[in-house]
Amino acid sequence: MIKLTVLYGHPTDIAAFEEYYANTHLPLAATMKGFEKVEYTKFISATDGSQAAYYRMAEFWFTSPEALQATMGSAEGQAAAADLGNFATGGVKLLVGAV
Repeated sequence: MIKLTVLYGHPTDIAAFEEYYANTHLPLAATMKGFEKVEYTKFISATDGSQAAYYRMAEFWFTSPEALQATMGSAEGQAAAADLGNFATGGVKLLVGAV
């Protein structure tokens, strides 16, 4: 399996981030086809109780690198990727790994 991990930095305005994420970005990402599983995480803290390094995480599982490329290269994948700049004021990192 191949996993695309999206790590969101801490936003400048949490309420605005959450509203946009829930009502605009997640429905847009839901239009993407080709992934086997998706999970969304909102971090509570680091293990020592301090602020987590990231605010949220999204993980998409794919059967192969080709499936990942097909999804992210599609119109829906490109739209979801382009949308990140509209709300991810804390920055965003995308990582690809083998599971």
